Amino acid sequence: MRVALQNQRNDLLAFAGVLDQKLDAIASDTAVAGHLVRATCLLHRKPETSVAFWQAWNRLHAAIGRRFHEVWTAVSQALHDTPRSSSLVENLNSRLRNCLTLRHHLDGGRAWLELLKFFVNHRRFTRSRCSGRVGKSPREAMTGEAHSHWLTLLGLGPLQPRQI
Repeated sequence: MRVALQNQRNDLLAFAGVLDQKLDAIASDTAVAGHLVRATCLLHRKPETSVAFWQAWNRLHAAIGRRFHEVWTAVSQALHDTPRSSSLVENLNSRLRNCLTLRHHLDGGRAWLELLKFFVNHRRFTRSRCSGRVGKSPREAMTGEAHSHWLTLLGLGPLQPRQI
């Protein structure tokens, strides 16, 4: 798992480049210095109940001026719309944890990993912070196209209701 994450490092950290582009766009759109926009981004990491948050808030408000609230709102939206790699990795780890404990019982190496990849990409989310993802698989969320149940896609036929 460590090697897989290390090999995917650039892909997993791609969100940082996307966020940098968004912050640069905010800086140019609002005519505010880039370092102040980035400081506003860092301010989002502090709890709003802390004294340090409000001290930094006041310093940034004084430095940016009348455009502060516009910058704050734009940075908040950019952070909300940019998926973070740590949450993606934690989601993946939580979904794989049970599957990885079965690995020592299975033989086949690469074929097993391909099957696991297929399962993870096609299994639908039962819950998510983003309401648009609930009931969709990662593949459906990324492509916007619906697909059959993952067992049907493997050629096991349509799912039948349980006979009582």
